[in-house]
Amino acid sequence: MRLLAAHLHTLRDVVVGTLDHPQSRVSDFYRELGDIFGVPFPPHNRWAGFKSLRTRWNEHISSTLMRPVLIIDEAQEMLASVFSELRMLTSKDFDSRSLLCIVFAGDGRLTERLRQPDLLPLGSRVRRRLVLEHASRDELCACLDHVLDVAGNPGLMSTELKVTLAEHAAGNYRVMMNIADELLAAAAERDLASLDEKLYFDIFQPAQKPTRAVVKKR
Repeated sequence: MRLLAAHLHTLRDVVVGTLDHPQSRVSDFYRELGDIFGVPFPPHNRWAGFKSLRTRWNEHISSTLMRPVLIIDEAQEMLASVFSELRMLTSKDFDSRSLLCIVFAGDGRLTERLRQPDLLPLGSRVRRRLVLEHASRDELCACLDHVLDVAGNPGLMSTELKVTLAEHAAGNYRVMMNIADELLAAAAERDLASLDEKLYFDIFQPAQKPTRAVVKKR
């Protein structure tokens, strides 16, 4: 989502907004949209806000030929009433025109919610669906290479450690980065200039002390 937002912001005439509180009720949802797109929202007058937002979006499309974009993260948390309101808000001319491009992002619950009877009209309007599977080892290693390069220290981790982290991350970027963060903190405490597999095994698989056998004499 960060990559998508960064790319969209580089496009000329594209207005991009991000909804930060998907759990809002309808009234707060309108207030947040008004704040995102610079539309004053009259208190206790949802119709005026509805009309003002649509006018703003329609004028933007007429002048630039580009739809504004709204990105909603954790969309599975949205109320059904807000989903339905969003569908009505962005449709124009008897549903023949769309005033807003919306990107929904969420976990597997989002797909299930869009199959519910009251949300089928919205689900049928989703044009593109991208299901992200578990990341492969090569993808995770490429992510580490990118992060280290951007941080200005591409040689901080050994190649063997990168592979080890990728293999123990269960295909999850967040898990891998959390493990890497723990290693970095441990390396800072030990004043290490680089991170390798030895540090990983010291932290996550410490050697067990041999147990002493007790033999009783009769």
